[in-house]
Amino acid sequence: MADSTESSIVVGADPAEVLDVIADFEAYPEWTGEVRNAEILSEDEGGWAEQVRFTLDAGAIKDTYTLAYTWDVTEDGTGTVSWNLVQAGMLKAMDGSYRLRAASGGTEVTYRLAVELRMPMLGMLRRKAEKAIIDTALGSLKKRVEG
Repeated sequence: MADSTESSIVVGADPAEVLDVIADFEAYPEWTGEVRNAEILSEDEGGWAEQVRFTLDAGAIKDTYTLAYTWDVTEDGTGTVSWNLVQAGMLKAMDGSYRLRAASGGTEVTYRLAVELRMPMLGMLRRKAEKAIIDTALGSLKKRVEG
């Protein structure tokens, strides 16, 4: 996988509240913009989603893809939620994570993302697209949690 892009934001809520929003995949169409549908395909024994299928409509990029999730989080909501691509049409690879840590004023959320499309794309353009995805996702997450 190519280099990843990352950015952080402080959300005015405790980590457990932020984690609850991240884990509520079926509500993603209400606040993420590009996700039209999210369906949990399997859960682990703790009730965390293991695989989730998304339908994405981001203008030129329309795809249905499945991500596998790993939940390395503590009871207070701090830790890391990571994912990788299981299956997709346009996407060749997608690895990412949300890292949550308690911070002054709430929770620092760091989002890391690396995406590869099946069609060729210059690295500079791919990183710019990743940065736009991350900034939009973090802003939407903050608005959803604080709203």
